[in-house]
Amino acid sequence: MRLSAVFASVLTCAVPIFSQQIYDIWTTTWDRSQLFTYNNLSPNPINFNTPGAKGSADIVINDAQTYQSVWGYGASLTDSSALILSNLKAKNSNSYWKLLKYLFDPTDGANSAGFSYLRIPLGASDFSATVYSFDDVSGDTALQHFNISKAPSYLFTVLNDIRSINNVLRIHLLPWSPPGWMKDSGTMNGGNFLDKYSTAYANYLLKSLQAFKSKGINVYAIGIQNEPENSNPTYPTCIMSPAQEAAIAKTLRSLMNKNGFSSVKIIGYDHNWIDASGYPIQLMNDDSNDFAGVAFHCYAGSVAQQDAFHAAYPKKDIFFTECSGTYGSDWWSDIKWYMDNIFIGAIEHNAHSGLMWNLALDGNGQPMLPGTNSCSPPCRPVVTVNSDGSWSVNQEFYAMAQASKAILPRDVGGPWGKRIGVSVGGNLNWALRVGAFVTGRANSNDWLRYSLVVLNWDDNVNGSWKPTPVKTTIEFRGKQATYTFPVGITTLWWYAPNQGHSKRAEFGDSVVEFANVTAAGVAFSDDVSFEDVVGEEESDLEDAIYTKSNGEKIRRIRFN
Repeated sequence: MRLSAVFASVLTCAVPIFSQQIYDIWTTTWDRSQLFTYNNLSPNPINFNTPGAKGSADIVINDAQTYQSVWGYGASLTDSSALILSNLKAKNSNSYWKLLKYLFDPTDGANSAGFSYLRIPLGASDFSATVYSFDDVSGDTALQHFNISKAPSYLFTVLNDIRSINNVLRIHLLPWSPPGWMKDSGTMNGGNFLDKYSTAYANYLLKSLQAFKSKGINVYAIGIQNEPENSNPTYPTCIMSPAQEAAIAKTLRSLMNKNGFSSVKIIGYDHNWIDASGYPIQLMNDDSNDFAGVAFHCYAGSVAQQDAFHAAYPKKDIFFTECSGTYGSDWWSDIKWYMDNIFIGAIEHNAHSGLMWNLALDGNGQPMLPGTNSCSPPCRPVVTVNSDGSWSVNQEFYAMAQASKAILPRDVGGPWGKRIGVSVGGNLNWALRVGAFVTGRANSNDWLRYSLVVLNWDDNVNGSWKPTPVKTTIEFRGKQATYTFPVGITTLWWYAPNQGHSKRAEFGDSVVEFANVTAAGVAFSDDVSFEDVVGEEESDLEDAIYTKSNGEKIRRIRFN
């Protein structure tokens, strides 16, 4: 995709030091006395003052260290989730819309998690009523019988309802299996992909993109195969080698570029951490040009294994896209694990997203594909919807919501939160797990928002249960604030002027870093291409400064 963005810039000037104050705090505590509860500290905010004695824990923020942007938290809108939500809409429309807004409204300050990333299976998964693809006519390599309407109509109805609430929603499409006739099993349930159908399958995926577009749905990313190392005869799965996935992606990328989908990412692997140093690296070795990156699941291995892929391909994106809790597990233990491994942990290990599995199911983890053995004990969704039209959110919601609040755009059309440097000292440094973020502004003159997501898991002393709040100092730009974190999750933020190194703007997934400059304004140019300025095609990074006829200095930076 060609992006042309023109940035008016001026040289760095002195930025006055203002005092920062913390007014906004969201809290979920271990005892559920607070559940994603908002507290505005006005008129008595927490001030950043001259440093004094350090707390039992000492959070040190380094906003000169910037890492990846975080593009959203969410779940999968499976057929089952869509059916559950559709039934809720029919039974109690007001309750349905209240739930969707609580889940998805990204408006700054809204009483909502602002979930902004949805994964959608292409065809059946283990959470569908029946096994189906969009073309079940054996040998139809021309795909004359391709029909997006094989997916249930309520899937698109619910998706569009969500889109009406969240206009920054990222939609990630992914098949659980190719059509059965493209596999040696002859069915979507289990088996191996057959090389001779590589081109036909690439066209199948292109047609899926075109079908979503025909319904007015713009897609952010598409995958080739969910869990390509998994073959299970009880639900749609498929073994697909790295070489096969790479070959399909190469054809698909060319088809997408020729048919108006050049901006859509292809994301590979989408399987467990445990093979992070194997399959996904081999995939990039086979074809690094056509994949934007890879995605990981939680069911085997550890989150630190994402680092193996990042070390091998540091310029490729990492996404975390699936994990599921199960009914009957401990609420607070789950919260701790999710924050440590996904909503702080996966982001700490360079992921751009943090997603759970089913968005919505009933209290028994149903409905599931008849005969599947994929969830035993039953999988727990983000939200449980009951047959009487009531609903309740689960621990997955609270963990994700606290993290989501920290990275949502502050302004309409503004950039997403970006991970920054943070460390924890003090004698109780082990008691806190901390993620730190900066969110840029649509208006370059507005102060940046700085956010912390803090898990206090100090709940045990010498083997005895003793939840202990931790008095903590927060060090930022030579100033210090103090806050006592309860056992649970706390999200808080404050605003501070930009001091040069944090200046940035985002356009889609293109990130512009301003090093030692302060942006005076932003304008878009459709009639002047990037090559007109730099004299060559866009690549990983291009930078040029030139002077217009009126003397205005223009800096154009492109991150591919």
